[in-house]
Amino acid sequence: MKPTDTITRSVRADQVEHRWWVVDAAGQTLGRLASQIARLIRGKHKPLFTPHVDCGDYVIVINAEKVVLKGKRAEQKTYFHYTGYPGGARFESFKELIRRNPVKVIEHAVYGMLPKNRLGRRLRLKLKVYAGPEHPHQAQKPELYHLPTR
Repeated sequence: MKPTDTITRSVRADQVEHRWWVVDAAGQTLGRLASQIARLIRGKHKPLFTPHVDCGDYVIVINAEKVVLKGKRAEQKTYFHYTGYPGGARFESFKELIRRNPVKVIEHAVYGMLPKNRLGRRLRLKLKVYAGPEHPHQAQKPELYHLPTR
């Protein structure tokens, strides 16, 4: 075996090709949807994935208001926010948040699956979420991403 056969390939940021994907969230389970989106944003679906490089693609999520949770989870799930003031703990249920701002539900789920460092903060910019079926990114020629079914 030659020494070049055992070398692990590591790509640089300028060697990565970024694509645009459209994901339809209508009828999808929140956690399963978020894990697939995080995988695309991180770039783990690519054969030349490098952990310290932004290898991921841009993801446009449409119909965020139609995402679902199974069983009693829709009534039981709560989101926590602290204002920074004494006694400033704020809680909001999934049903209230999906009605008030459905974009935040998907962003919160996906952000929780991304790295908590400089790379993760850069990757957050690759997620575009819209409550309805329309988005303003037609110029980027996004492709429809078909989520794997079980």
